[in-house]
Amino acid sequence: MSPYKSLLEDYKEAEPLPTTFNADGKSYYNLPGPRSTAYEEFPKPINSTNSAFDFHIYYAPNVSEEVQYAKELHERIRREFPEFRIYRLWDKAVGPHPVPMFEVNVFTPHEVGTLFSWLVVNRGPLSVLVHPNTDNPFRDHTESATWMGRPWPLNTRMLENLHRSG
Repeated sequence: MSPYKSLLEDYKEAEPLPTTFNADGKSYYNLPGPRSTAYEEFPKPINSTNSAFDFHIYYAPNVSEEVQYAKELHERIRREFPEFRIYRLWDKAVGPHPVPMFEVNVFTPHEVGTLFSWLVVNRGPLSVLVHPNTDNPFRDHTESATWMGRPWPLNTRMLENLHRSG
């Protein structure tokens, strides 16, 4: 028995999906339907009261090109996205993060998609850890996280202790 709830639970009584293809011959035709609420609100257990998603942008402190790029990226994000919460550019490892970084918090599904796609194009040589915020910081930073670029090993022991004490 799977520990995961079926994603189709709410569709048990739904009509079967069409098996016809669109004109491209590869993608399925989908019946028009109501717009998903996920465009406007986060699914549970994501908590958007403080920040729904964190983007941690990492750089190698011993690579001068990365240090300079991180400084420029930090300033560019502050200028282009003043509505986001943007933290200082750390010059040392902090928290569970093994190298210097800066953090950007976003609050809506649209902001997550906007910053994600923008960083895909503009992150340069830097790595980005993207994670939701729920009541489980360990899971948020590991199982639920997504990386752009090279992943860095986190101090997960710190996160496990935080979850146990929270």
